[in-house]
Amino acid sequence: MEVEKHTVNTPLHRPDPDQLLRQVQAEEECERRGRLKVFLGYASGVGKSFRMLDEGRRRSERGEDVVVGAIQAKISPEVEALLAKLEVIPLRDCDGLKVMDLPAIFRRRPGICLVDGLAYDNPPGLRNAKRWQDVEELLSCGISVITAVNLQFIEEKQQQVEAITGKHVAETVPESFLRTADEIEVVDAPPEVAAHRGVDAERELSRQHRLSELREIALLLAADIVDRQLEAYIARHGIEQLWGAQERILVCITPRASAARMIESGRRNVERFHGELFAGYVGQPHLSAEDQQALERNLQLARTAGAQVEILEGENFVDTILRFAREHGITQIFAGHSPGGGLWTRLFGSPVDRLIRRADGIDIHLFPH
Repeated sequence: MEVEKHTVNTPLHRPDPDQLLRQVQAEEECERRGRLKVFLGYASGVGKSFRMLDEGRRRSERGEDVVVGAIQAKISPEVEALLAKLEVIPLRDCDGLKVMDLPAIFRRRPGICLVDGLAYDNPPGLRNAKRWQDVEELLSCGISVITAVNLQFIEEKQQQVEAITGKHVAETVPESFLRTADEIEVVDAPPEVAAHRGVDAERELSRQHRLSELREIALLLAADIVDRQLEAYIARHGIEQLWGAQERILVCITPRASAARMIESGRRNVERFHGELFAGYVGQPHLSAEDQQALERNLQLARTAGAQVEILEGENFVDTILRFAREHGITQIFAGHSPGGGLWTRLFGSPVDRLIRRADGIDIHLFPH
């Protein structure tokens, strides 16, 4: 049977004074803070440092105040040529290690600081243990930063990347820092460009396959960060709906819903669009033993499919589902539906009818029981 789809658009509600205050405070914080742009490389050799410096060069030529705050020790002739066109604040020596000279940068107070080697550790004794924390300090003082980092150094991706490359790195940058970026750009050189030459065809093919896997991880990470940027923008500007850049599907679980079909359809959609799958159950008192068993089976199906299962509490099914949907940027809701119904349902509508009327632009997909 064909699945019904409904989309309803209704006017946004007027924000309350507390909401307006939060918006003003968020906007003021955004204006005080420097802007952060990250060039994300999925492997060594894709050219992230070159792209970072080349952007700095272009901005400098347009009249923006740009300095280089940190660069890696080993650089290519192409990178060296770019450095010759930019003002460089030399790294300072600290116990035999080179660190970014924050006092000199603060005295110079540029508009934009270029920082390479984002994952580097600082020597013990400095106020910041990591270079990314140095960058955070620059941003908080209103200095914008353009930086570069490879995927293997992102803390939450390390295990996944190590399983592909077999290489372990000790220095890391938390994904939460990348999520503060105003802009992120994957240095998207095709895998064959980053691949090594002069090796046999089988080894080269294997390497290109690994690079393709790393490239996909980097692109999905960047898409997720863009999605969070969109949410932050919407929150600052008081837009009630939190529509995301990616699909977020909520499957409404009940003991008697066609859970297997809904979950499978949701799983296919989120895999296709690299989205997120949620399964929500609004608690019901006094379930029979049979319904409780059916519910547990449906929830287990959702967990097996990789859904984030949420047990929701609320007296009103529609209010509870929509509150969760708006808080989590849900773009589609899958719900079970029983055709027909009694006189009360025909006169006043079922909970699903009320869900459709109040969905405020969220797509509602109905799956007949």
